[in-house]
Amino acid sequence: LYLQPTQKLPILLLVSEERNTGKTTFLNFLKSIFEDNATFNTNEDFRNRFNSDWTAKLLIMVDEVLLNRREDSERLKNLSTARSYKVEAKGKDRDEIYFFAKFVLCSNNERTPVLIDPGETRYWVRKILPLQNDDTAFLLHLKNEIPAFLGHLCQRQMSTDKQGRMWFAPRQIETQALRRIIRSNRNRLETELAEMLREVMVATDCNEICYCLNDLLRLLTLSNVKAEKAQVRNIVIDNWKLTPASNALTYQCWDIDCTRPSGYSSTNRVGRFYRFSKSMLDNLFL
Repeated sequence: LYLQPTQKLPILLLVSEERNTGKTTFLNFLKSIFEDNATFNTNEDFRNRFNSDWTAKLLIMVDEVLLNRREDSERLKNLSTARSYKVEAKGKDRDEIYFFAKFVLCSNNERTPVLIDPGETRYWVRKILPLQNDDTAFLLHLKNEIPAFLGHLCQRQMSTDKQGRMWFAPRQIETQALRRIIRSNRNRLETELAEMLREVMVATDCNEICYCLNDLLRLLTLSNVKAEKAQVRNIVIDNWKLTPASNALTYQCWDIDCTRPSGYSSTNRVGRFYRFSKSMLDNLFL
């Protein structure tokens, strides 16, 4: 698919904390195939206003990527789907060109190489395992096979049909490595809230508990976690996609109680509560 300039593709991100995985060798192999139509970028190149050296390339590769700022993430996502882009060279006016580049990124950081939000569908993150054999001439062997490899690419049958704007359907490229990065990028308050709810479930031996927003805010305050009600509402509704009970109903609420062996005591309250389950938290944070 990289041979089709008009086809937009997900950003390929290869991650591994282990060494000797061949990530850099893979990038050098791609450079050998595409030659002048491929380029290596640094993290700073995406932040530099002068971009004429890479905006017209078919393949843009970054080794040791670290783009974990919000503006970096938004720029990279925009580039992955952009049909045109403003190119600027030093001493020349900006000009708009057709943009067809694809991205391949590598990192030894498996948790925060880039900022990826929940629901993001523009990244294909692959965890790379170490090579079993250490062949110092491996890249040379790959280069020797380029003619045969290109012949295979031109004659092969696609294993997947086009199912989205970036060829793959989101479910096809969702990986455990992608979910790990999304979890690591969640904000501190969201993580604290999830850990607090999980602690209540473990202490009370419940797989499901119910709380209103004011209940959660009170628990966070007692746990010395500063939070505002609007922040808690955004996490519960926007991030976790939960909806309150349709009417004010009676529910069992667990409060901190240091006099009890479990550390919590239950009371019945009335309100439009939210239902939190252990399986929901596990899907979000495990």
